[in-house]
Amino acid sequence: MPPTASAITPAHHDHEPASAVVRHARGSPQYGARLDAAVRRLRQAAQQHAGRIVQASSLGVEDMVLTDLLRRHDLPVPVAMIDTGMLHPETLDLLQRLQAHYGIAVEVWRASERDLQGFVAEHGGDAMYRSVPLRQACCALRKVEPLQRLLAGRSAWLTGLRREQSAGRGTLQAQEQGVDGRWKYSPLFDWSLGDVWQYVADFEVPYNELHDRFFPSIGCAPCTRAVTPGEDLRAGRWWWEGGGAKECGLHVHVRAAQEERA
Repeated sequence: MPPTASAITPAHHDHEPASAVVRHARGSPQYGARLDAAVRRLRQAAQQHAGRIVQASSLGVEDMVLTDLLRRHDLPVPVAMIDTGMLHPETLDLLQRLQAHYGIAVEVWRASERDLQGFVAEHGGDAMYRSVPLRQACCALRKVEPLQRLLAGRSAWLTGLRREQSAGRGTLQAQEQGVDGRWKYSPLFDWSLGDVWQYVADFEVPYNELHDRFFPSIGCAPCTRAVTPGEDLRAGRWWWEGGGAKECGLHVHVRAAQEERA
């Protein structure tokens, strides 16, 4: 049986909760400068890796901001995402809305159906709940392996990572090089949550409806819950595992490269 996600108490009890835009759109004093810097970083990355760069999007709000910036400034960077086979219906709905809104075709990458069937047959559909190694194996199969194929032949990728998202991302840089020599760019690395949602409000960026329902970080449906006010932004990811780093492995290889060089 899956663990029970903790109940969420909305900020408003007598009517629908305020939208994520209303709750969070509070641009910092540095918002304008951070926006200009992010555009410069995107332009430089697109130029330096012309034809060999991609945005690997989770369809989270930060990635939606990046996609909007790419389209708004006419930067020739394709957008790709990984369909793990266990995404929320709201996430898949956003994929369709994104493509219609920007008039683009998003690359969709998936794990091997044969490998998925073999994993489920051996470990069950609830393997992620039974141990951390099994959860990590599930993430590796559904996310990490498709990402490797997504990035094949490309020298750089864009992510929506921010330092503020978790303690483990507190030393994140605007650009980092992985063990494979590939560059990862995080143009919003120093943005606050208020900056992100201010941009959404300013430019009417489409976003996942789950953000309105207290999901600041959205992954696979079985592995994501809403959070209560005051909880860490990633507290809803793999909540049954308790404390510690909340990562699936997609971004770990860059940290390993930094430690190796150090």
